[in-house]
Amino acid sequence: MSRSLVVKITCGAEAAERANQGWTVAAMGLAAGAEVTVWLTGEATWFAVPDRQPDLALPQAAEVSDLVETVRSGGSVIVCSQCAARRELTEDQLLPGVRIAGAAVFVESVLADGVQALVY
Repeated sequence: MSRSLVVKITCGAEAAERANQGWTVAAMGLAAGAEVTVWLTGEATWFAVPDRQPDLALPQAAEVSDLVETVRSGGSVIVCSQCAARRELTEDQLLPGVRIAGAAVFVESVLADGVQALVY
């Protein structure tokens, strides 16, 4: 049985180390064979928008754009519906494959059997 990993990232460039850690853990989850979903809330929403991804510029850290692409191509990325609405974003403005969903979907996913949820 494969476990699932749900990583919720709540910050962007204002908390660069925390944001980078969330993306790094998600990418490592994929490498370990887990089914990975990243939920983006607040300023982290911008990671899902082409040409708006924050540059975290952290020494000793992987480029966040590479981490986003790794997770997007091997897992799934979801943007909080309220956060998208506050930023006037629609799915067609997001990176391919990224979707928008609400709190009910988040709660359902983290309460499923075999899921490990982490918040950054």
